Amino acid sequence: MKKDIHPKNYRLVVFKDMSNEQMFMSRSTINTKDTIVWEDGKEYPLVKLEISSTSHPFYTGKMKLVDSAGRVDKFNSKYKKFYEKKESK
Repeated sequence: MKKDIHPKNYRLVVFKDMSNEQMFMSRSTINTKDTIVWEDGKEYPLVKLEISSTSHPFYTGKMKLVDSAGRVDKFNSKYKKFYEKKESK
């Protein structure tokens, strides 16, 4: 293996799933401007996630449509003309 290719600035970071408000702490090198006070009373960098293992259908077994910022509507309106052509045939 190559030497000195991995970052050395790992630190504790809180990851928050914005769809269900679940949080977990892990080590990471990710840069973030947000912070949060964790259960131990200390302040840690915060990374906001749209989906995690606590909300992903594969892990939960529940089908749930997560539409952040209207992406599904945007996709449907963008490709609407293709669906209309297919249906008219």
